Amino acid sequence: MARILAVDYGGKRTGIAVTDPLCIIASPLTTVASSQLMDFLKDYFSKEDVQEVVFGWPTKPDGSDTNATQLVVKATDQFKKLFPDKPLFLHDERFTSKMALDSMIVAGSKKKDRRDKGNIDKVSATIILQSYLASKA
Repeated sequence: MARILAVDYGGKRTGIAVTDPLCIIASPLTTVASSQLMDFLKDYFSKEDVQEVVFGWPTKPDGSDTNATQLVVKATDQFKKLFPDKPLFLHDERFTSKMALDSMIVAGSKKKDRRDKGNIDKVSATIILQSYLASKA
C-alpha cells in the first residue's frame, strides 16, 4: 500500500514525516535543507510508493498569511510542476512547532535534542500528518 508524506516547509530546513504503508501511523522521517527538498522527494518517490503529499499551510491564529506563507506557495508550485501526478493537499500548521517542542519535553527528550531545530521540524511534520489523517477519518 502507498504512504502519505507530510512536509513542514521552512526557509532553511524542511521537516518530513510519512505514514506506515497502511496510512495509520505518522512518523518523523528526516529533515532536509529546503533547497534540496525536490531532489530528496524525487529520490524518495523512486524508492517508496507515496499516494499523496501534505504541505503544512502556515497561517496566523486569525487565519491570515504569515511570512512563511509565500515560501510554501512557491514550494507547492514547484512541487506541482515536478510531480503533476501526485495529489497535493494543504493542511493547517498553526502551533505545530510549539506542539512539537511540548511533545518532545513530555517524551523526555534531552535539551540538546530540543535545541536541534531539525528535530522540531520533523516532529512538526509528524503532527501535521497526524492531524491530516485525523481530519480524513
